[in-house]
Amino acid sequence: MSGTHLDSSALEKLIAAAVAAPSMHNTQPWRFRLDTDSTTVEIHADAGRGLPHEDLHGRALHIAAGAALFNLRVAVIHFGWKPVTRLLPDPRHPGLLASVHITGRTSPRTLHGDDLHEAIRHRHSSRFPFGDRPVPVSVRHELAEAAQAEGATLAVTGPSETARLLRITTEAERRNHADPARSGESRRWSSHDGGEDTGIPSAALRPQDTFEQLPMRDVSARRSLEQLPARPCERTPALAPLSTGHDRRTDRLRAGQALEYVLLVATARGLRTSLLHQALDGAVPQGDQY
Repeated sequence: MSGTHLDSSALEKLIAAAVAAPSMHNTQPWRFRLDTDSTTVEIHADAGRGLPHEDLHGRALHIAAGAALFNLRVAVIHFGWKPVTRLLPDPRHPGLLASVHITGRTSPRTLHGDDLHEAIRHRHSSRFPFGDRPVPVSVRHELAEAAQAEGATLAVTGPSETARLLRITTEAERRNHADPARSGESRRWSSHDGGEDTGIPSAALRPQDTFEQLPMRDVSARRSLEQLPARPCERTPALAPLSTGHDRRTDRLRAGQALEYVLLVATARGLRTSLLHQALDGAVPQGDQY
């Protein structure tokens, strides 16, 4: 990169960082376009990789795109440039979710430390049992500050709220599993072992909780729950819901950026993370709100 010109090598590195973001079932529902005249990278929704049954309202798609956007911002800063970000920049093109105008020299420490760029390639969702060692209070504060910096709120739940969220998520997982369209869609994106970049490889599928306390998503969507492998999971899971004040498209994109900031900070601090998304895309019991 020289001046404000992006050569193919630099662009490849930026996009490689962006696509390392998490997405539901690892569908990677995005496309990137470079406007060479303005040195702007655009992020577009890829409807062909959407999940019309499990993500009916596109919430997960927008969150994933927001996470990719955050990674792109971190990578731009890492290489010494300043990202100027716009969400939903063109009302005439609803599939255009965000744009990042790359301009000016800046210090890599201006917004995010170099440790976050390094964390991008190490971050991944863990689908295996966690230990019971508590997260240090100082790290909890750091994670909450990361979410707040992107316009979201993150707070570790207490025992009663944890139990309520697990109950809601368990019911949502049960309903997802019982829905033929949703379970079929899940199966189509699991066990992708043919060298594909998208989908979930069988080696990453998590066993169910022997204690039946943690409602882990059965992405294989097997018809018989009794056939699923099981292992003892943590008795006291640390749950930290991330929320925004509203549920507009821009809020979902901000939530995705906040989520990825939190996940990268957690990775940089040596923590493993797992996502319980069923309560957002599955029906929840009446009287409960998430």
